[in-house]
Amino acid sequence: MPDSEPPEIVERLVGFGHALRDEGLPAGADDVLMFCSAVAELTPSDLEDVYWSGRTTLVHRRDHLPLYDEVFRRYFLGHAPPPGAEPFAAEPVSQGLSSTLNVPDSEPGAEAGDDRPMVLGRQASGVEIRRDKRFTECTSAELAALRRIMAQVRLEPPLRRTRRRRADPSGARLDIRRMARDAMRLSHAAPALHRLSRTERARPLVLILDVSGSMADHSRNLLQFAYSMRRAAQKVEVFCFGTRLTRITPALDRRNPDDAMRLAAGRVLDWDGGTQIGASLDTFIRRWGRKGLSRGATVVICSDGLDRGAPAALESAMERLSRLCHRVIWMNPLVGDHADIPPSTLGMMAAGPFIDDLESGHDLASLESFAARLAHVG
Repeated sequence: MPDSEPPEIVERLVGFGHALRDEGLPAGADDVLMFCSAVAELTPSDLEDVYWSGRTTLVHRRDHLPLYDEVFRRYFLGHAPPPGAEPFAAEPVSQGLSSTLNVPDSEPGAEAGDDRPMVLGRQASGVEIRRDKRFTECTSAELAALRRIMAQVRLEPPLRRTRRRRADPSGARLDIRRMARDAMRLSHAAPALHRLSRTERARPLVLILDVSGSMADHSRNLLQFAYSMRRAAQKVEVFCFGTRLTRITPALDRRNPDDAMRLAAGRVLDWDGGTQIGASLDTFIRRWGRKGLSRGATVVICSDGLDRGAPAALESAMERLSRLCHRVIWMNPLVGDHADIPPSTLGMMAAGPFIDDLESGHDLASLESFAARLAHVG
C-alpha cells in the first residue's frame, strides 16, 4: 500500500476483511493485502472500485458471492440487502450513514481546509443540481457537484466510413468475388446474392480549450468534459491555450479525475491570462495539424471568441484549419440558449465563415446535449 494512502482507508479495508472472516468467508491475510493493493491502484473513494477489487481478490468460489455482497452492503452502506436483491450495483448514498471516512474533499472548486466526511464511494451532498443553470451563476459547491456528474458522462465519438468493406445482407454493393467463387464451386446451381457495406471506425477528435481570463468561469468545467471525452475514446487529443498552445493529452490519461485535473493545470503556464486565438491555432496547424493530427478529424474549439490578437491572423488560421480537418465545431458559452445567433465579437466574426456548427456549453444541459449528438456529427 502506498505511503500516501490515508491510514483511515487502510484500516477500513482491513476491517472489511475481518468482517468477511467473521461471517465464514475464508479471506486470508495475503488476500486482504492484495485487496488493499488493488484499491490503491484504482480510486479508494469510489465504491464500485472497492467492490470489484474485493470481489476479485477476496472471493475464490462462486457460491461465496451472495455472502460477500451481503457483508459488503452491511459494512460499507450500513444496511442489509432487500429480499431478492441483485448483486451489488452503484446507487446513491444518502446522508447520515455511519460508515464514513474523514477524507478531505479534493474535488476542484472546493474550499481549502474543507474536511467534510465522505461516504466511501460517493460524498453525501444536499446540493440541488439544476442542469440548466449557467456555470457563472453556480456556487463552488454546485460546481463541484456538476463536475462529479460530468466525470460519469459516457460519450460516443463520431464515426466515419472507411474504404474497407464487410459482409452485410442489406449492403448497397454486391460482393462479386464471393459470388464468383460460389458459382465455380456450385457448378450449375445459381449462387446466392452477397452484399457488402463499408465498415466504420472512430473519427479522430481534437479539443482546443480556451483557458484565458475571460473563460475563467467555464474553463475548468470544459476541462472536466474533455477528460470524460478522453476516457470514452483514445482517439481524442486535448489542447489548452491562452497566449500559447499546450498539449495536455498525456495528463488526462489518469483514472482519478482529480489527479488528471492537477496534472493538466500544472502543464498550462498561461492559465487565466490573455487570449491569442489566431496565434494558438496557427501553432496547432504548424506543429500538429499538418503532420496528420487534424486530417479527417472533428475539431472542437471551446472559446468565447474574445481575442486580443489580429483578426486577420485568426481568419487565416481558421481558413487553413477548415481545409485540413473534416469539421470545425465552435463551442461558445456566450451563445447561451440561442445557438443560431453567433455572438457579435470580433473574433467570432473573423472565424464565423469557417465554422460548421456553433454550440453553447454554458451549462450542464448543453454539454450533455452536445455529447448525445456527437456520435452523429462525423
